[in-house]
Amino acid sequence: MFGRRKKKGAAEDAAGEAEQVVDSVDTEADEAEEEAERERVRLEPEPRPDGPWDSSEVRDPGEGRVDLGGLFVPGVDGMELRVEVAGDAIVAATVVLRDSAVQLQAFAAPKREGIWGEVREEIATGITQQGGIVDEVEGPLGWELRAQVPVQLPDGTGGFQVVRFVGVDGPRWFLRGVISGQGAVQPQAAGLLEQIFRDTVVVRGEGPMAPRDPIVLKLPNDAQMVPESVQQDEGQSRFAGGMGQLQRGPEITEVR
Repeated sequence: MFGRRKKKGAAEDAAGEAEQVVDSVDTEADEAEEEAERERVRLEPEPRPDGPWDSSEVRDPGEGRVDLGGLFVPGVDGMELRVEVAGDAIVAATVVLRDSAVQLQAFAAPKREGIWGEVREEIATGITQQGGIVDEVEGPLGWELRAQVPVQLPDGTGGFQVVRFVGVDGPRWFLRGVISGQGAVQPQAAGLLEQIFRDTVVVRGEGPMAPRDPIVLKLPNDAQMVPESVQQDEGQSRFAGGMGQLQRGPEITEVR
C-alpha cells in the first residue's frame, strides 16, 4: 500500500513538473515573440539601391533637383512645388503633379536604428482611433500604409480621404512621403510620384539632432512666390516656375 501511494505521488510530481515545463516553454515563446516584435520595429536601416539618397551618395545633388536645403527634390515638367511652414521653419515640401501629390518630410533618426516600423504603428494607431481604416501592405517603396482618414467635407458631412504613407530609413535620417489624390486612390497611377520620392536627396548635416526632429528646409534662391490671395491653405507657401495648378482627384469619398 505504501508502494502504491508512493507511486501515485511520483506521478503527481511528474505531472506537476511537466506542467511547469509547459508553462516555461509558453513563457519563453511569449518572450521570444515580444522580442521579435521589438526587433521588427527597431531594425537597422535596409540598403537603398534605388534611393532615396543621402547627400554623401550623390556627386551633384543639385543636378535636376530643386535645392530646399535639407532636401533636393527632383524637378518634373508640369509639377507644382509647395512648402509647408511650422512657426518660422519650413518643414515639408509637397510635389503636386496633375491630380496627385506627394508630401516629403525628413527627420533625424538614430545612427544605427530605423524608425519607419515604429512610425508606421503610431500612424496606424492614430488613424484607427479616429475611426479610420488602415492596411499595411508591401508596395513599390517597401512597407507602407494605405489608409482612409476621416475628414470633414465642405458641406459639413463626414467623409474619408484616401492616402498612402510611405517611408525609408537612411543613415541618421528618415524620409516620409504622404501620397494623396489619384496616386492614392489608384496606386498604379503613382509611378512618377514614387520615382520622385526615390530620387530625393536628404541632407542631414553633421550637427546634433534629437531623433524625430524635422530636418529644416529653405526656399530655393530663384523661388517665385505666388501671391497670398491665390494661396488656398493657410500656413502654406507655394512657388512655381511654369508649373500647373492643382486639380484635385477623387481623394475624398462621402459617407452616407
